[in-house]
Order: sequence, then structure tokens, then C-alpha cells
Amino acid sequence: MIDPRLLRDDPERVRAAQAKRGLSGDVVDRALAADEARRTAISAFEAKRAEQKSLGKQVAQAQGDEKADLLARTKALSAEVKELEAAQTVAEVEWDAALKAIPNPAADEAPAGGEDDFVVLEHVGTPREFDFEPRDHVELGRLLGAIDLERGAKVSGSRFYFLTGIGAQLELALVNMAMDQARAAGFTQVIAPSLVKPRAMEGTGFLGQAADDVYRIEGEDLYLVGTSEVPMAAYHSDEILDAAKLPLRYASFSPCFRKEAGSHGKDTKGIIRVHWFDKVEMFVYTTVEESFAEHQRLLAWEKEFLDKLELAYRVIDVAAGDLGLSAQRKFDCEVWIPTQGKFRELTSTSNCTDFQSRRLDIRQRGDSGTTPVATLNGTLTAITRTIVAILETHQQADGSVRVPAALQPYLGGLETLTPVS
Repeated sequence: MIDPRLLRDDPERVRAAQAKRGLSGDVVDRALAADEARRTAISAFEAKRAEQKSLGKQVAQAQGDEKADLLARTKALSAEVKELEAAQTVAEVEWDAALKAIPNPAADEAPAGGEDDFVVLEHVGTPREFDFEPRDHVELGRLLGAIDLERGAKVSGSRFYFLTGIGAQLELALVNMAMDQARAAGFTQVIAPSLVKPRAMEGTGFLGQAADDVYRIEGEDLYLVGTSEVPMAAYHSDEILDAAKLPLRYASFSPCFRKEAGSHGKDTKGIIRVHWFDKVEMFVYTTVEESFAEHQRLLAWEKEFLDKLELAYRVIDVAAGDLGLSAQRKFDCEVWIPTQGKFRELTSTSNCTDFQSRRLDIRQRGDSGTTPVATLNGTLTAITRTIVAILETHQQADGSVRVPAALQPYLGGLETLTPVS
């Protein structure tokens, strides 16, 4: 959640941030009203509670009829205190809900507008031109015996798949290559749970605007995560971290599950938009002051991985209206998909500043006391889309696929993926 002091001290800045995202400023007025109501409720309760304590002292010293009168007043006062305490609880809940409804204010540098208002920061590499008609990843996956969509649909339904043979090997190779790069950069490797409690999901902002895309386990107080950002953000919940040990960097592997709500009719062919995929995600805890430089480092690590795979891509600065609830700024790396003739998102990295840590009560203790930490996340590899990009970019006329040099050691030295008979 945002810093309450920002709302109280500079509500116009919060309204401007809402407008930059294309959202109404009414939520600011509701939050200010809820804050005033909460303060009034607290004051009324504390005043009546003080009166109750004072009356209790008088009862202890009184006798006879005076004591009987005081006891009667005490009984009535006790009922009033309970009512005011209940009112305070309601006001606290309403204030908390109103505050949590406000997204993290976008960075000044983030473009205003919606999904189509991003700014291209750079192009890396040149989209490949073919002297033959390129095949899409679905046909290549069939020729290579790497992707089985028909049996995926038979077993699990639409937008599911099997990775088989070299397809399964490709996944394991990409995961190991990503983990090796992360470890070399000082990240602690993690295998994270894909089922989390509501607090983890809500604390990272995924039960707000993204709730429709989340799978909930019926009969259980658990959710399937759409990214290991969720368990990794909650990893240090309710903890005070040593400022001298920051940043804490983790590289987490987990399956990810998404309903893909609102994507009806989009990318129904192949494995670009699916309900389940595996991913290696970088996650960092640091100070707010250092988070901006760390955000650039995460982007650099993502670009390093894509460069190793010899892919053409562009980096975009995502517009404020397309940011998630928690993100202050986000960069996407979009890879060129030859048969689609366009760039598609492959990785992203977000700076959530202290928005998630305030919800999850994660602080750092330094020389100036305890303050909320900053959290950042960045995708190192989302497996299915990475496989799509590799197959389509490095295909050859006979249906084989050249293996990028950096990936070859993770495939036992294999230089070319060849069609199966």
C-alpha cells in the first residue's frame, strides 16, 4: 500500500498519479474520508475508555448509595465503550480497504496512458530475414517431437500442452542456464511453492485488479500463483531485515498458473498464451533509495540472458495505465516472433518500491531505525515463450533448429535440433 503520509500530506499528487494511470481520483477522497472517520472513532473510543477508567477509581473509593449510582453508571458506560470499540474496528477496516485500493504511484519517468502508450527505449539485434517460408513454433514443435498440443488438450483442456523429447530437454536446459547465470550474479537459488495463503496473494496486489486471472483452490484457503513473485514477496513477511545485509537477491523456479481471463480468442494456437508454464524469476529486497539502480541491474540481467540466446528484442517502458497495482515502473523485453511479424513480451521487471512491503510488514533496521524495504521482481526466463522464440528464430529450411552457442552445453553439446522420423 502507499505511505499514508503521502495521502495526508499531498493528496493532489496521489490524484495526479491516478490520472496518469487513467483512473478516477474518487478513491483518494474515499480514503481521506475513511482516515478522518477512523481518527474520529479512535478519539471517541479513547475518551470514553478514559472516562470508564476514571469512574472505576471512584467506585473503588465510594460507599453506600453513591457506590450503587456509580456502579449503574459504570454498567451503562461499559456498553458505550463496547459500541465505540466496535465502531473503531469498522472504521479501521474501512480505512485499510480504502488505502489498499490505491495503486503505487507511477514513476515520473513512466509514460502516461494505457497499454498502447509504451515508449521503446532500445532495439537489440536485428529481426531475422528468411530465404525460405518460416514455420511457426507449432509446426516446428511437431516436426521435432517437442510439443504435443493435441494430447495436452485431451488430458487438460485448451491452452495446455506436453513438452516431449527435445522439448522437455529444452525446458530443463533453459532453467539450468538461467539458474547458473543468477547464481554467478550472487542470487540465492530457490524452489518456491506454487500454492499460497490469501495474505501472500493480497499482499502482492494480485487480489485486486488481477483477481479474475487467479486460480483459487475450492474448499481450501489457498491460491495457485501466477508468478513466484508472490511466494518470494511473502518469504520475509513480518520480519525485520538487517540493512547491512541488503540487497537480498533470490532466483526462484516455480510452475505458474493463469486463467488468462479476457484473452478469449487471443493466441489460441500453440504455447504463447497458456494456463500453466514454468518460470525462473528474480526477486530482490533492498532499500527504496537503492531500488532504482537495482531495477536497472535486473533489466541488464534479463538482457544478458536474451543476448545469450541470440534473439532480437526491444525494451519498452510500460505506460502507467498498464502497470500492475504494485509496480511503480516496469520494463518489458519483447522478443521478435518471426511468423507473427511482431514483438511479444518475454520478460518484465518491476520496481514495487515499498508498496508490497507495507502490506506484508517487511522492514529493515538501520542507523535511522526501522523502515519498509523495497521489493523488485524480474523474469529471467518464461519457458514456453522462450522456446517459441528459439524455435522460430533459429529454424532452418529443413525444419531443424540451430542451438545458440551458450545453450549448447546445457543440451549435452547438441548444436542442432533435428526433426524426428
